[in-house]
Amino acid sequence: MERGLFWLPLLGVFIWLAWSGWNEYQKVEGYRIWSEKYDKAKYDFLAVLGKKGSEITWGNPTRQGILNLNNFSLLDVQKIDLLVGNHSIENLDNLPDKGKPVLNFTLNNNNSIKIPFTDINLAAQWTKYLQQEWQHLKQ
Repeated sequence: MERGLFWLPLLGVFIWLAWSGWNEYQKVEGYRIWSEKYDKAKYDFLAVLGKKGSEITWGNPTRQGILNLNNFSLLDVQKIDLLVGNHSIENLDNLPDKGKPVLNFTLNNNNSIKIPFTDINLAAQWTKYLQQEWQHLKQ
């Protein structure tokens, strides 16, 4: 009896881990299908981002697929920066160790679009990539 009571919480933990893994698998599989139509795409649990030509599309990954999809054109962008903890990072080769990274797009109408990232290095790579693409489109 005592052994059964000891193993019951452990069984609950294993069931919860299995459910969490299945839940995340469903999100990643939905992202995989969604990302096939883009030239370049990224996934993390905060947001997905896809680029096709000059169009940028982003949304939220869920088990039901990608929700809250939004898009805009790089041709409508005035500035692209990386924000970490609400501070603009000028030197993308010298990144802070901690903080919440956000890819910030300032549009020509002075509206701002913020796409969250979980990893500062990945956000910096995307910032460099999109800045190069944006500069190429402006020429």
